[in-house]
Amino acid sequence: IASDGLKGRVFEVSLADLQNDEVSFRKFKLMAEEVQGRNVLTNFHGMDLTRDKLCSMVKKWQTMIQAHVDVKTTDGYLLRMFCIGFTKKKQFQVKKTCYAQTTQIKTIRRKMVDIITKEVTSNDMKEVVNKLIPDSIGKDIEKACQGIYPLHDVFIRKVKVLKKPKFDIGKLMEMHGEGGSKTVITDSGETVARPEGYEPPVQQSV
Repeated sequence: IASDGLKGRVFEVSLADLQNDEVSFRKFKLMAEEVQGRNVLTNFHGMDLTRDKLCSMVKKWQTMIQAHVDVKTTDGYLLRMFCIGFTKKKQFQVKKTCYAQTTQIKTIRRKMVDIITKEVTSNDMKEVVNKLIPDSIGKDIEKACQGIYPLHDVFIRKVKVLKKPKFDIGKLMEMHGEGGSKTVITDSGETVARPEGYEPPVQQSV
């Protein structure tokens, strides 16, 4: 069956394309799990920042702090999350460098792990994705670490899905905000009435 060829396929899409947004450095991986007619229902499979963005953040005279942690959502997804942050100059600082001490780095790293664990373990996958889109977790970490050492450019750099719960069509529908198998019609564009099983005509030239 043609639909079986689609299932399990992973699509990597820029968040800007999904949200009609200007911020294009965040990429989401979506896996096709169910095919219904001409619609493919996808599930979250991972998140990443573009290499361009990562390279632009790394600069001299500052400390880069990274952390990673394995966390489980309430609905059984096991995620490995990577966090990145950079120190910045304190207010009215004249000195060129802003290096953090080893003890401060360790404290910040512990704080990163604690906040990520708290945010993910208390929510389901849908809520976690909703937090990843505006990167509210990164903002929380930045705010919490101000007392230790001022940070900037704090992001969840990468998310990997290590384990998934058993496939459940009902849960997938719920995630897509659908009770049944109806297609969600957005405000943009207009609905065109077509007979059931309509196939577009084959184009002679592209």
